[in-house]
Amino acid sequence: MKLIVGLGNPGKKYEGTRHNIGFIALEEWAMRHNESFNKTGFKADYFETFVNGEKVIFLKPTTFMNNSGEAVIAVANYYDIALEDIVVVYDDMDMDPGRIRLRQKGSAGGHNGVKSMIAYLGTDKIRRIKLGIGHPGTSGTVVDHVLTRFSSSEKPAMQEAVAKAVEAIDFWLAGHTFEDTMTNFNN
Repeated sequence: MKLIVGLGNPGKKYEGTRHNIGFIALEEWAMRHNESFNKTGFKADYFETFVNGEKVIFLKPTTFMNNSGEAVIAVANYYDIALEDIVVVYDDMDMDPGRIRLRQKGSAGGHNGVKSMIAYLGTDKIRRIKLGIGHPGTSGTVVDHVLTRFSSSEKPAMQEAVAKAVEAIDFWLAGHTFEDTMTNFNN
């Protein structure tokens, strides 16, 4: 069984914001595969599907970003999902919009959602797909930046990164190792 987690904040107020690109990527996967987030539980919205005969859960925590790990550990424990079968998709300010980077482990890098997952899972060996959202530089605060929507000039790059994330998820779910997935999708 596999668990794909998208990080974001629940509610209309946060829809389409930079911080919600993890939700956006999972929603895109669902749309392309005729699925929908039709279940609630574990402090999350989710759906279950089968890919290549294996059960896969797509999860959007509703705990708000800073407590994302709470929902993830609940699902992982309930279904006895191994750590190597979990992938988290989230925003990264240190990359420009359109960039995607896959990693098998690492620090939270200041990302509170990842920090929460590391705390709840007890390790930094969490497979991840990071999507660039750009940095505010000196023009604003980090909090304001992550809670804004992509500008019209940034949207094509954001959509390209989301499409690459969907392709990377499909590649991994097709039975490729995460290492091979990294090799194919890191740019």
